[in-house]
Amino acid sequence: MAATTLPSGEPAPEDTSLYPIAVLIDELKNEDVQLRLNSIKKLSTIALALGVERTRVELIPFLTETIYDEDEVLLALAEQLGNFTNYVGGPDFAYTLLPPLESLATVEETVVRDKAVESLRQIAVLHSPTDLENHFVSLVIRLASGDWFTSRTSACGLFSVCYSRVNPMIKSELRNFFRNLCQDDTPMVRRAAAGKLGEFAKVVELDSLKNDLIPMFSSLAQDEQDSVRLLAIEACVSIASLLTHEDVNDLVMPTLRLCTSDSSWRVRYMVADKFTELQKAVGPEITRIDLVPTFQSLLRDTEAEVRAAAANKVCDFCRNLCPPVASGALLNDPNAAQTSNAVDSIIMTSILPVVKGLVADTNQHVKSALASVIMGLSPILGKQRTLDHLLPLFLTQLKDECPEVRLNIISNLDCVNEVIGIQRLSETLLPAIVELAEDPKWRVRLAIIEYMPLLASQLGVQFFDDKLNSLCMTWLTDHVYAIREAATLNLKKLVEKFGAEWAQTSVIPKVIVMARDPNYLHRMTFLFCINELAEVCGPEITAKTMLPTVLSMASDSVANVRFNVAKTLQKIGPIVAQSAAVKSQIKPVLDKLNTDTDVDVKYFAAEAMSIIACN
Repeated sequence: MAATTLPSGEPAPEDTSLYPIAVLIDELKNEDVQLRLNSIKKLSTIALALGVERTRVELIPFLTETIYDEDEVLLALAEQLGNFTNYVGGPDFAYTLLPPLESLATVEETVVRDKAVESLRQIAVLHSPTDLENHFVSLVIRLASGDWFTSRTSACGLFSVCYSRVNPMIKSELRNFFRNLCQDDTPMVRRAAAGKLGEFAKVVELDSLKNDLIPMFSSLAQDEQDSVRLLAIEACVSIASLLTHEDVNDLVMPTLRLCTSDSSWRVRYMVADKFTELQKAVGPEITRIDLVPTFQSLLRDTEAEVRAAAANKVCDFCRNLCPPVASGALLNDPNAAQTSNAVDSIIMTSILPVVKGLVADTNQHVKSALASVIMGLSPILGKQRTLDHLLPLFLTQLKDECPEVRLNIISNLDCVNEVIGIQRLSETLLPAIVELAEDPKWRVRLAIIEYMPLLASQLGVQFFDDKLNSLCMTWLTDHVYAIREAATLNLKKLVEKFGAEWAQTSVIPKVIVMARDPNYLHRMTFLFCINELAEVCGPEITAKTMLPTVLSMASDSVANVRFNVAKTLQKIGPIVAQSAAVKSQIKPVLDKLNTDTDVDVKYFAAEAMSIIACN
């Protein structure tokens, strides 16, 4: 076996506390990838044993020299080095970690480079201004002017963390290098620059933003590659939020207008996705003049992905049209009424007509996105307009063939309830829900059952008992087994929401009636209900109100019912285990079933007796 050596090349001392450390160091050079990876993950242990000086002088150079390895090992190393400052002597020596991280920031694997950049950003803030200028900025410039695109893409993420703490001359140099990256021949570099432009804009001076960065933004927003152009949209949000209204109008809007009508649907999608952020950044006046027509265009886009992204922003866009009014800041402003009327006019004449068209869109993702937010328009439009304009749309969506559309409407009924009241809601939307619940297609009925617990929580227990309780009971006798099964689970979820006392008065008495139904399938459904309800109702209600009826069914004429009695007793036996009912009532019935003429009844009775005995 070859002698183990320390990073300095000297032999490891035998029988000393440093021997395990020497083994770890030796594993850094092992042919087995897993051993190298394990050693990298224990770098802090090695550093602590070596001490800060030897870590700086021996370990860090050693790591820098052996940087060529499997991507998994390099990723672990990049992550470790980001938290290594204390092991090299603290912030005063943070610059010693730069060489290995610089090498890692140039490798081909993107994940490794990104982690190296993340670690560099972590330790950049620990540098003193002098070390930042002497060491970190030099690293950024080397990466930004590297021969390979990999180093130049990594450089893009480092400008913002050092810019604000260096002298004006270096700031100018950094801006020039960033400009070069924005104009790089390689699309990957321009894409990285576009992704970091907004971040860089937040730290530069206002004059530099207007004179240097906005031309970069305009150039990237008109790049030949759509993957670059779409990233410029994110930068637009940051840039616009830093400028005055006049500057936004003069410097940003001409470029943004081009983006909103871009030939690439991916760019238009990004505009739609960031639309409310853009709206807040440019302010209400520019929104009314420029963004309203743009929003209409996005809602009518030829690509479904764009329409869906825009539809998802409808409620937020309308709410943000005039934020001060919504917050009450303009209540004493004489122009408040005029502003409010202008906002109402925009929504009613420019947005709502387009929204009505989207309700019948050919793409289910568009309809689903709209259904998830359209209820939020009710508080904005008020009671009468909700009744006149929105309710017909809700009714259409409730009957949509796509289950996700129906779910999104039912999930947000509380928004409408707050505006128009429960009475009007029951008069308008409830008939549509009941109609779906009685639909000839069993899959439609099944979908409504699945939404019922959610609907119940939205409407409250009183309304549910008055309008929907009987409907839930009707499902228990449906001719389709899947509906009956879903209905029993539905009862359990309702009891979880409304409580065991509610179940005792509103559910259990109606369920018990089924035990005497002439149809043996309905009698079996009663047992299935007890299986679900016993757990949520607790031992007292189970023993007192449900168990006697279950026991009485042990002499049912149908064998399927009798063996399901045994299965139900097996289920509820442990729940009522503390009561006297197990010995005095359950066991005698199971003994009787265990001598039944039907083999299945005997089998399940024996199984139930075994389970209950164990409990």
